[in-house]
Amino acid sequence: MNTPERRARLLVCCYPPAWRARYGDEFVQLLVDEMAERPRSPARTADVVRSGLIVRLESAGLTGDALDPQQQARAGLGALGVAASAFLAAGVAIWAQLTIGWQWSAPAAPATRTGMLVMSGAMLGLALLAILGAVPLLWTICRELAGGRGRALVVPLLAVGLGSVTLIAGSIHFGHGWPGTGGHPWAGRDIVPGDVARFCWAATLWIMSYWAHPGTLASFPASEIGWMVVSPVALGAILIGAAKTLRRLQISARVLRYESWLGLAAGAAMAAFLAGAGSWIVSGSPAPRGLFRVGAIDSVGIVVMAAALIVAFRAAQRTLAAHPSRTVA
Repeated sequence: MNTPERRARLLVCCYPPAWRARYGDEFVQLLVDEMAERPRSPARTADVVRSGLIVRLESAGLTGDALDPQQQARAGLGALGVAASAFLAAGVAIWAQLTIGWQWSAPAAPATRTGMLVMSGAMLGLALLAILGAVPLLWTICRELAGGRGRALVVPLLAVGLGSVTLIAGSIHFGHGWPGTGGHPWAGRDIVPGDVARFCWAATLWIMSYWAHPGTLASFPASEIGWMVVSPVALGAILIGAAKTLRRLQISARVLRYESWLGLAAGAAMAAFLAGAGSWIVSGSPAPRGLFRVGAIDSVGIVVMAAALIVAFRAAQRTLAAHPSRTVA
């Protein structure tokens, strides 16, 4: 039933769980009393949503000064990871789409060629930064497990492991249907290795506009549609498991600052990738044979990457400014 209390509790969901646990019941009662006087108020709804968003940004360490340095460092690192993941999901989908045309023919527009080269270089840089960032965290995890203090890490690590195995195995399997297979040889085609391109294409196959066209989507093989449902679930398991692992892990202040500096470097690589993608979007070159056509899903991806880049830079800067002095528990 659409009772005032139910509507109030739905509005309170705009606030983060920790805030709701402390103030939720009192705020719900306040909203119920207001709804008794004014059952419908768009201004009140907008104000609650706005305030909830501000509190969520503060709890994520992106604004305000409500968190102490240790909490700020942890929250900022988590926000950086989420932003980078969103950027890569959209960016890899665009890059993998372009690699299909790249295997078949050289782009007609110089801007498209330049953009593809810049994106490929940025993708390599991001991969190297990811490896550099993972090494100290993996070492810390192994040390915790070896010392018998990693019991709380078992479940999230299991989620990361299962999600990774599913995503890797499925991407390798469905990558055999990559449309770039058998492309025409031309000078410069090898800038993107075929095995890497087909893996990225299969991993991001679920990011497509066909979800808005059920009739066309129904013509896909059932196994492929199943993979398009399973792959984002596997990716979500990896991200949630990684976030919970970092939240429960004992991370030194030195490692936090190291990860934050890597985050700033990753932001620079993300900015270069976005510039390359923007070069292709602006050129709008569909030739030859429509291989490099810009679609609506690509424009949405650009917006997502731009927003994620802003959040990533903000999170990295605030994490560095926090100056945590002890190990973050």
